[in-house]
Amino acid sequence: MHIGKYISLVHRTEIDLVKAFRLVADAHRDEVDVYQICMLLSSWSQSLSDDVQIFAEKYGEENDDEPDRLTQTLLKKARKGGMALLRDLHDLYLIVSEAEVCCAILQQGAAGLRDDALMLTCEEIERQSKRQLSWIYTRMRSAAPQTLIAAG
Repeated sequence: MHIGKYISLVHRTEIDLVKAFRLVADAHRDEVDVYQICMLLSSWSQSLSDDVQIFAEKYGEENDDEPDRLTQTLLKKARKGGMALLRDLHDLYLIVSEAEVCCAILQQGAAGLRDDALMLTCEEIERQSKRQLSWIYTRMRSAAPQTLIAAG
């Protein structure tokens, strides 16, 4: 049984998101909305990580470096400035997408196991991921015109 692989992927990606949202919040403190919303989204990922931890203990985790490799590639450190904000948000979008895709696969495994609690947790992760993605996408679209056409 390999369900532990996807439990690990979801769990570790949510942990990585906690750090990534905080990194972006701290790097872009001058953008009040970015700071506040990233801190909120970080707290959501922390809660989701805590929820998945229960299933990590139940089924075990199969560790590898996949989610950590993604985060380390995309957000080694946050950058400063308008273009940097756009790129940091873009990176966050990709990491949240990773969590959402991993969770969709995990949910299929949970259905196969008839584990209603894991399925509900996956549904909550999917719901929160969609909300995170929606804000990130909207904020990127808002920042893009000025960032891409402003002289500088």
